[in-house]
Formats: sequence, C-alpha cells, structure tokens
Amino acid sequence: MAAAVALVGGFEGRRLSAYLDGGGVPTICFGATKGVRLGDTATAGECDSRLRADLVEHEAALRACLKAPDAIPDQSYLALVSWAFNVGTGAACKSTAVRLVNAGDLRAACNQLPRWVRDNGRVIPGLVNRRQSEQALCLEGLR
Repeated sequence: MAAAVALVGGFEGRRLSAYLDGGGVPTICFGATKGVRLGDTATAGECDSRLRADLVEHEAALRACLKAPDAIPDQSYLALVSWAFNVGTGAACKSTAVRLVNAGDLRAACNQLPRWVRDNGRVIPGLVNRRQSEQALCLEGLR
C-alpha cells in the first residue's frame, strides 16, 4: 500500500481546499471527489487517510474484475491500480486493458494505458505524462 500511496499521491498532488478539476468536478486532497463541495477543506492528515482509504476501495474493485490478480507482477499491478484510481474502477473494469489482462496479454494491456489521456474529450497534458509513467512502470514489471 505504501508504494501505491506514494505513486498516486505524487500524480494527484495534495490540495487542502476543494477546487474544480479539469472536468469541472469538485475535488479535494489527492483527487477525491465523493461528497466534495466547493468550500470544503481538509487537513494534511485527513487527506492522507482519505487517500489510503480510497486506494483500498479502488484496489479491491479492480482486483474483483481481474481473473488472476496475484499473477500480475507487483510493478504492473501498481501501475494498473494507479490508472484505475484515476479513471475510475467502473471504466477500468470495462476497458480493453482489463480484458487483455484477463486474456493473459499483460504487455498489450500496459500498452493500452496511454490511450486514457482525455477529460471531456480534450487531451490533458498531465494525463499524457501520467499514462507514460504508468505504462513504463507496467512494462517494467514484465522484465
């Protein structure tokens, strides 16, 4: 879990006051959106706790849609958890990437991650960078 907290926390960045993300969704802490309203605030400790809880929730949901999650190398799994945290596990579980993982083609699944760079139809440079990093980590697990 510590590696996931560090990876996702680094990508998301901690914001102690609610703001509108690139898609216009009220967001706080490390990308948390559930129950967030503009004007909300949080402490650093609250954000850290929320990130850990959110990661546990997302990891469990992703794990449930993978046929053999324990067979995935740690680095690849970490990359998939980070990606699913960002895109949402509902979208992740319905994706070609997860279908490829479940078909046993993890390399092809890793190569799907860079496709997930849009928000409301627009390519977001920060997502391009994040997906490149996640893809590299995912592929690193296959070496």
